[in-house]
Amino acid sequence: MATPDRARSYEIEDQEAALKFAIRQIRGDRVQIIEGVIEQMSPSWAHESAADVIREQLGRRVRELDCRMGSGDLDLPGSSNWYIPDIAVVPRALAKEAGALLPDQTLLVVEVTSDSNGDTDRVVKRRRYAEYGAPLYLLVDRQERACTLFSEPGPLGYTLAAGPYPFGTPVALPEPFGLELRTEEF
Repeated sequence: MATPDRARSYEIEDQEAALKFAIRQIRGDRVQIIEGVIEQMSPSWAHESAADVIREQLGRRVRELDCRMGSGDLDLPGSSNWYIPDIAVVPRALAKEAGALLPDQTLLVVEVTSDSNGDTDRVVKRRRYAEYGAPLYLLVDRQERACTLFSEPGPLGYTLAAGPYPFGTPVALPEPFGLELRTEEF
C-alpha cells in the first residue's frame, strides 16, 4: 500500500501538457485530441484526393506569399485540444519551428469531412478555430457536398460565413489569397 507522500509523487500538475506530450510519443499513427478525446488520423483516399485538389490550386499563391502548406500540429493552449488540420497555410518562418503552431498563426485552415468526423469539423473545430483566432476556415463537407468559408473569428465563433456552396461552385478566397477555388473535383 502506498503512503500518502509516495502517492502524491504521481500526481500530474499540468494535465494538459502531459496529455499533449503523450500523444506526440505515439509512433506510427498521427493522433489529435478533440475536446479531450484522442482520435487516430486515418483519412481515406477520397478524403486525401479532395485535400490534394486544394493543395494544387493554392500552391503557387502560397509560394508567392512566402508561406508553407501542410498538416502540421496546431495547439490550442488552455484546452485539451491538439489538432492536425487537413491543410494549414502558415508563414514560412513559422513553419521552420520545431513545435506546434497556434491557429492565429495560420492564414488559412482547411478541414475535409469524413463520415466518422463530419460533425467534429462542422461544429467543434469551427468553434475552436474561431476562438483561437484562425482568420479563415474552409470546411469541405463531403457528406453535404458543399463548401463553406468562415471568416472574422471571435470568442463566440466566426461572424461571417460564405456558403454553403454546392460542389461545382467556385469559392472566393479573400486576400491575401485573392483567388477562386474550384470545387468540382471534390
